Amino acid sequence: MRTGYAVVLDLEQKQCTVVGGGPVAERKVLDLLEAGAEVCVIAPQVSEELGRLARAGRVRHVGRPYRTGDLSGAFLVISATDSPEVNEQVYAEAQAVGALVNVVDRPELCSFFVPATVRRGPLLLGVATTGSSPALAGYIRRRLEQDWGEEYGQLAALLGKLRAEARVLVAERERRRAMWEEMLRCRALELLRSGDRGAAEAELRQILDRYAGDSPRDTT
Repeated sequence: MRTGYAVVLDLEQKQCTVVGGGPVAERKVLDLLEAGAEVCVIAPQVSEELGRLARAGRVRHVGRPYRTGDLSGAFLVISATDSPEVNEQVYAEAQAVGALVNVVDRPELCSFFVPATVRRGPLLLGVATTGSSPALAGYIRRRLEQDWGEEYGQLAALLGKLRAEARVLVAERERRRAMWEEMLRCRALELLRSGDRGAAEAELRQILDRYAGDSPRDTT
């Protein structure tokens, strides 16, 4: 059994091709757009939402069946058609051009698997079963959606905002690690949950200022 290797791909301005125009293809396209990809959809007909995105210029729609050669230049390919023959052709061409490929519901025709995800701002929680049980991955994702609210994404954004500053002000790695752990234990998450982002940021910055004040300076 393949266990896989978990990664997060940078798809900003990368060419991604989706073959198929139904509900499954629509979900894949929306996720790719959220990741910043440049998306091409190849299908004779597409869903209403995909049609709207094409008319708005958000995706490029090639309104015909897939043909060999359509994947030239693609970084990532997803095939979501009802035709086993087309799906196999897409997989073969993607392999030939060196593109990452995922054929929906065909684990043996995948060079990567798409996890069930929960996104909270910059925080991305993912669950994957490497194709063995998408239903289980979806079940766990729904549990994560209940347990991990928007406040976690807000906290991730605030910590990211302080990160570059902390690397300069708190030079010692072990002290920075202790500082981050204290930030995670402080009241910031509780304050964000109550809607007081300003107080949460002030709480985090107070901890940063204290560690920066105690940090030894290079006087050479």
